[in-house]
Amino acid sequence: MQETIPFTTHIPPAAPAGDGGATVDVKKLVVENSIIVVGKRGCCMCHVVKRLLLGLGVNPTVFEVDEPEEGHVAEQLSSLVDDGGEVQFPAVFVGGKLFGGLERVMATHISGELVPILKDVGALWL
Repeated sequence: MQETIPFTTHIPPAAPAGDGGATVDVKKLVVENSIIVVGKRGCCMCHVVKRLLLGLGVNPTVFEVDEPEEGHVAEQLSSLVDDGGEVQFPAVFVGGKLFGGLERVMATHISGELVPILKDVGALWL
């Protein structure tokens, strides 16, 4: 049986008093990681995406967003989307571009297209 490395969860540091926003640059996280899952803390759909990727042997970076920061993080992520559309959680970014949510990840996995995409961005080496 093949053993996978557990996923890492990135928990943003607490914002300084009076800051009122997230102190983490989400855009930088997206650009620096070959695959990143951004979701609400405790979201079951985010958990499913993480487990699917772990099952494939990918160790995704996970950024969990607290409720007060959702709007700010979604705004940052929307600026990365080519068509300027709204980003919904969970959002999966592959190779610095928005790949989609749970539905898109599951559809590409079922059709057999997900593994080649992950290999292309260097998230999977098999």
